[in-house]
Amino acid sequence: MLYLAQVHKNEFLDQYQLRLLARQEADYLWTIIPEEAFILLGKGNTMSENLLVLVELSSKGDIEKVDDASKWVLSIIQTYLSTGMTPELLQQEVERAEEWRQSLTLQNQDLARRTLELEARREQIQALEESLKRNRNGYEGDNNEA
Repeated sequence: MLYLAQVHKNEFLDQYQLRLLARQEADYLWTIIPEEAFILLGKGNTMSENLLVLVELSSKGDIEKVDDASKWVLSIIQTYLSTGMTPELLQQEVERAEEWRQSLTLQNQDLARRTLELEARREQIQALEESLKRNRNGYEGDNNEA
């Protein structure tokens, strides 16, 4: 799993550690890690204090890969922030999409209701047609007997 982390020096252990800041949930979905979570880099691993890194952890929590996050952060800035996309704009888009979803749900429910009404009317018409056929056949039978 991929995490955004910041490098810190643990003075007590005299080694560097990573403070996990966020975890990737999906391609474009990250979750902030609210509690402080640290992973020791081990002795001999030195990095710049406060450096932001992308760290890939195994399912057991072992460090598989550590990369400088500078290019990743710059790509986010270029993709999202250079176009004037603000959190408020994104929130408005989320709200608009939710309104569309609700509207489509209501339209779908209305369509389903109308479909059921049409089906009921079709069944009524078929029942009336059958009744008319029986009455017609009964009437013709009475006329043939006379």
